Amino acid sequence: MTVTLGDRPISIHQVLSVARGEGVEIHPEALQRCTATWEALMDIANRGHPKVYGLNTGVGINKDQEVTKDSYCRYNMNMLQVHCVGLPPYGNLEEARAVMVIKLNHLLMGYTGITPRFITLLKDMINLGVHPAIPLRGSVGEADIACLSHLGLVMTGQGLVIQDGRPVPSGPELERMGLEAVQPGPKDGLGLVTSNALGEALGALILDRIGRIVDTADLVYAMTLEAFHGNPSPLDPRAMDLYPSPGAQRSAQTVRSLLAGSYIWDDPKSLQDPLSLRCSAMVHGTVRDLIRRCIKVLTAHINAPDDNPLAFPDGTVVPSALFEPLPWVVHFEGLKVALGHLAQTVARRTLRLGSDRFTGLPRFLNNDPCNCHAFGVIQKTLSYLLAEVRHLCNPCSMDVESLSEDQEDRGCNTPMVMDQLGQIAQRLEALLAIEAIHAAQGMDLRGARYGVGSSAALERLRREVAFLDVDRDLSCDILSAQALIAGGGLLKASRDALGEVVAYRDL
Repeated sequence: MTVTLGDRPISIHQVLSVARGEGVEIHPEALQRCTATWEALMDIANRGHPKVYGLNTGVGINKDQEVTKDSYCRYNMNMLQVHCVGLPPYGNLEEARAVMVIKLNHLLMGYTGITPRFITLLKDMINLGVHPAIPLRGSVGEADIACLSHLGLVMTGQGLVIQDGRPVPSGPELERMGLEAVQPGPKDGLGLVTSNALGEALGALILDRIGRIVDTADLVYAMTLEAFHGNPSPLDPRAMDLYPSPGAQRSAQTVRSLLAGSYIWDDPKSLQDPLSLRCSAMVHGTVRDLIRRCIKVLTAHINAPDDNPLAFPDGTVVPSALFEPLPWVVHFEGLKVALGHLAQTVARRTLRLGSDRFTGLPRFLNNDPCNCHAFGVIQKTLSYLLAEVRHLCNPCSMDVESLSEDQEDRGCNTPMVMDQLGQIAQRLEALLAIEAIHAAQGMDLRGARYGVGSSAALERLRREVAFLDVDRDLSCDILSAQALIAGGGLLKASRDALGEVVAYRDL
């Protein structure tokens, strides 16, 4: 299977497919466009005029410096080397491949004007599994130049690639795969480093992960409702259809499906449950709505040029600021806040499950109060995780210094925003694991008739985490449940029971 680039916009789903091993092909017309633009720039480079930023001039504050014809190769190689200032950790293989396919897609729009051989080499590297060691720290997000330079350097035969999980010199690996390194010429240095491909790649991957998390949250919430003996009335489609949030309607519908056949439809215990249970579909739905918005704006920017300057086949060169990522980064910042509300709701539901006053079950879901502590102390871990999420929700996209003698005086910290989302996601998976453990304990204690999807999830969780009848190391239980959630196993069990697919359907 391959994804063809250059003839139409690519989707985030296609980015993920390539990130996970699918190959790529280049549409011939796209390569023709790129070659025509490169030839037009080479004509300017050979004539030495007019002045074109990054072609025959320096970059940044050094835009007033001339680059002469006899120093084009040396200057561009120096540019790649000096911009390699990123720091580990390096991206994993999925992250590296996502960066590569997005960068290749940007190049194939035909506005960069770099040597065409770099474009075909990047395609070959993707298809042959040559993955550059791209550091994740160092970009201020106004084009990821400090990190993407490491990708560009690999294509010249220098830099590092990931082999067997560790960074090794790229030259021998390129040679082993039958690939020939390319020496950079005019504008190649600037064309290779100017892109938001790192931030965009991390954004695509985190949206997929968060999509699975919100789907899992719906499932765990269904289990909690049954353990709590909650009132399902807030899920009534007659009410939800009046709520102006497609995401909330989707979550409510999902939970209703998971609870098909459950006892809670027969005899609700209370008239009004705590808000954390009543409003869960709305909280989950807010995350869904923001995911959908992030998908829309990120897809648009993945399929738009982010070069400066823009070059055209007729020799026209237009300085631009198309590398500005703020229009889509702000939505990801908002997604952090929505996930913070989700984390708080998960934590509050879990705490309510431990209260005999609300559930009518033993305090802390303790089957043997005389000899067992059960789920009292685990609340401290829950509180710690929630505090971490609260701090990670704080915006970071404005925290950029004025650089290059004030020539580069703004930025968005795009990779940092994505890193914070990843950290929030990891903590949410742990919080959901703790809630799932509580919900499973409550379901077993209540011993009622449960929904088709929720009972399948209970059975799957019990293969990893046993019923708590004697005190034990609960850290192991949390980690086991978290691994099951992060790997999609809990979702798969419920969806297999309902005959649904696992993939997050909005990507």
